[in-house]
Amino acid sequence: MAKRSGPSRILASILVGLGAFLLAVAILIPTYTVGQLKKTPLDLEVTTIASGTGSVLDAASLLAGSAQVDTDVPLVSQRYVTTEEPSNATEVTLQAGQTLFRTDVQGDTGLLSAIVDRTTIDRKTSMPTNDPVGTIQVDADQPAQEVPRDGLQYKFPFDSEQKSYPYFDLNSRTTQDINFVEETEINGLRVYHYSQTIDPVDLSAVVDSPTNKLTLPAEAWGVPGGTIPVTMTRWYANVRDVWVEPQTGVIVKGQEQMHQYYARNSANPEIDVLNATLPFDEQTIEAQIEQARDGLDTINTFGRTVPIIAGVLGLIALIAGIVLGLRGGKSDQPASANGDDDVPPSQGGRHYQDDDAPTEQHDWTADKTEEIPVTDPRRQGDEQ
Repeated sequence: MAKRSGPSRILASILVGLGAFLLAVAILIPTYTVGQLKKTPLDLEVTTIASGTGSVLDAASLLAGSAQVDTDVPLVSQRYVTTEEPSNATEVTLQAGQTLFRTDVQGDTGLLSAIVDRTTIDRKTSMPTNDPVGTIQVDADQPAQEVPRDGLQYKFPFDSEQKSYPYFDLNSRTTQDINFVEETEINGLRVYHYSQTIDPVDLSAVVDSPTNKLTLPAEAWGVPGGTIPVTMTRWYANVRDVWVEPQTGVIVKGQEQMHQYYARNSANPEIDVLNATLPFDEQTIEAQIEQARDGLDTINTFGRTVPIIAGVLGLIALIAGIVLGLRGGKSDQPASANGDDDVPPSQGGRHYQDDDAPTEQHDWTADKTEEIPVTDPRRQGDEQ
């Protein structure tokens, strides 16, 4: 006897299949899609502005024979980071144009420094690949110089940890650890605070520039000695602090306490070239927070929200399909071979009464009529 496959069984099969699919989606999205999302974008475009006040050497006065250091000078440092070629699925090239202005003077005379930096980084770890080797250009009329590096710069890795990371300093062109300090909050956003201290570096050993080692009369430097030639070296030191949103690696806030000075001994600064603390301004911090939150929303949507919804719906569909399938199996009735035994009489089925039920029919064609049956005379006597 065959069993019929009703609509309930078909619907149960569909629900079980849908449930299994949604559960698979809930498992695969966090493991695959989120991994693809945790990459530095190929269309990155970030502007950061830091401002403050500090002491600045008037270079013209120094060359004129009398060093003059201006104090409480308003300063603005601007950095514009974009993505350039070569960039691909695993690597991205970042170009950063950085300028430092004193805003109390007009035009280009207020420009203190300008640097164009290019580096190719791994899109997940944010570490430089040196393929191609990064370059630094400090003079518009001079070609960029190749400078290999092995530390972070403009972005931290996704899922940053509470540990030290190598960090490349553009001015000294050295890599030193930037150390985890604390977990804190900025405008309600959880961030990790890291700090790096760069001890005095001899800039004349970093960049071959005549201004990094100068010989002038002692009186020009403002030190005792009159016209006796005195050679001074330009030194650079810094304390860098960054606050990073750990899941996206976005630097939400940054601050540098830079000190460049001339001295005969690094431990004894004599003429300040630049001495200033420059933190990100509030507009930059808000823009960086928005960028970090956008990244968090995308990661959480595909890493948590979508998998949870898909998992719950998949489980509901799977359970509903199994329950419906079991109930449908119990209600199935056996069907006859010719297909009409269970059809009601009102719909054309056959109905038999006890007295007219079909009897076995005799096959007359099989009778041998030419044979006369033999009669037993003893039975005849008994019957009489």
